[in-house]
Amino acid sequence: MRIAFTSSDGAVIDQHFGHAGHFFVWEVGPDRAEPVGRVDALVSAGDEEDRTAARASAIAGCAIVYTLQIGGPAAAKLVARRIHPLKTGEPLPVVEAVARLQQVLRGRPPPWLRKALAGDGAPATVED
Repeated sequence: MRIAFTSSDGAVIDQHFGHAGHFFVWEVGPDRAEPVGRVDALVSAGDEEDRTAARASAIAGCAIVYTLQIGGPAAAKLVARRIHPLKTGEPLPVVEAVARLQQVLRGRPPPWLRKALAGDGAPATVED
């Protein structure tokens, strides 16, 4: 499954969802994980709702977005698109978040995560 991270450098989750200039995307499974590229956040000059919709479109096909922080309305818009936001609350290395997710995937993941792992949705288009 594809996972997006809000990160300034691809190594640490350190960006607010609404302020990230791009997302780093990984392909993650129970026994393997690899970065697949970067997606621009599609920042537009519209209002906040338009910017949130553009960011959600940029990561369409991702099952989860890990982010430092995200507002309630933006989180609701992502969930409506079957993208589950996970807040770290403090900077967290991407590899640590991936390892934690893999541990959950190897155990008994919640139903929404099992469904995401089964792969519903087109992959996000990434830039290398």
